[in-house]
Amino acid sequence: MVKNRHTTGSKKVLITALVAGLVGGGISAGTVAFFANNNQQVQQTSNVKVEDSKVKGEASATKAFNKVSGAVVSVLNIQSQGRSVSDLFGVADDDSGKSSDKTASEGSGVIYKKSGNEAYIVTNNHVVSGAKKLQILMSDGTKVSAKLVGTDEMTDLAVLKIDASDVKEVASFADSSQLEPGQTALAIGSPLGSEYATSVTEGIISAPKREISAENEDGKSLGKATVIQTDAAINPGNSGGPLINLAGQVVGINSMKLSGSGDGTSVEGMGFAIPANTVTKVISELEQNGKVTRPSLGISLVDLDNVSAQDQKDTLKLPADASGVVVMKVSNGSAAAAAGLKQYDVITKLDKTNVTDASSLRDALYQHKVGDKVQVSYYRDGKMQTTTVHLTKTQ
Repeated sequence: MVKNRHTTGSKKVLITALVAGLVGGGISAGTVAFFANNNQQVQQTSNVKVEDSKVKGEASATKAFNKVSGAVVSVLNIQSQGRSVSDLFGVADDDSGKSSDKTASEGSGVIYKKSGNEAYIVTNNHVVSGAKKLQILMSDGTKVSAKLVGTDEMTDLAVLKIDASDVKEVASFADSSQLEPGQTALAIGSPLGSEYATSVTEGIISAPKREISAENEDGKSLGKATVIQTDAAINPGNSGGPLINLAGQVVGINSMKLSGSGDGTSVEGMGFAIPANTVTKVISELEQNGKVTRPSLGISLVDLDNVSAQDQKDTLKLPADASGVVVMKVSNGSAAAAAGLKQYDVITKLDKTNVTDASSLRDALYQHKVGDKVQVSYYRDGKMQTTTVHLTKTQ
């Protein structure tokens, strides 16, 4: 598993990227066998009457699962494990000097498109990170090779490509902006690896848009990420699998879980998924270019909510009802610099979108492409102004 530390407010929490390693599989298998044997003994000695089930028809969750489960796959990350033992000790054999390729970790994915002889799978970037080879275990047990099309570290998404001849089912996406707290959600994937492939858990949408601090596997900050929070059980190996609604539509791609706080408090029922609306935009660009090119203003900023009321009034000279982000630094040669933005300007709107914090500014900015021109509204010395920014690439 890959563990990343994040801070929410003043409390540090532990966010776990959900990749299943190979440790622990034997213990789980032994437990299942134990109960299987005991059940067999009960059946042999019991005379208790067994009736037909009084549950008639398929449950809504069952219908949703059946609609998409055939498109859910396990993703096997195969890496070189170094030279053989005989090579290390100078013993010559046929494999001397060769590395051994083994499955280093397992995650999940979902087939979302067929085009001609090819099919496309979305999963997490951290599921495929460091892979020498990638294999896909289909829902029917067929194993096929996969080619990496592209990855995006910032959103933790990746696109893979496989031969479409074995693909019988493709998932569809739902508009994730229509999610509401309390709606039923199902998580499908391979917790603890492909031994438990296409496991399904049920919960609710706890929050449609939760902002968390994101880091890559090296601990580098990636800024804020807006994710779906759910209490559907998500475990290592579920990464890259779909979070679906009761219509069997994908509303998000499972990515992380919050497993504990910095003070040792254990946490349950807090999993996070990348919203479908984010997923569809990113994977479309990954298909075309293999990477995502994002526009940039070229500024560092802080949320106005983090500035004291006294400073908002005396230093920034803002009205009492102002909201937005404060420009703290403008990079030389950036789009913001060319448009005349300066330190301590307070950005309140990008085109027609109101800016309330860094997340809303980023979301509005990423609706545009490099080369677009956008109107930025801002306060300077208490006066509202506007300027046109010609967006450039993220540096």
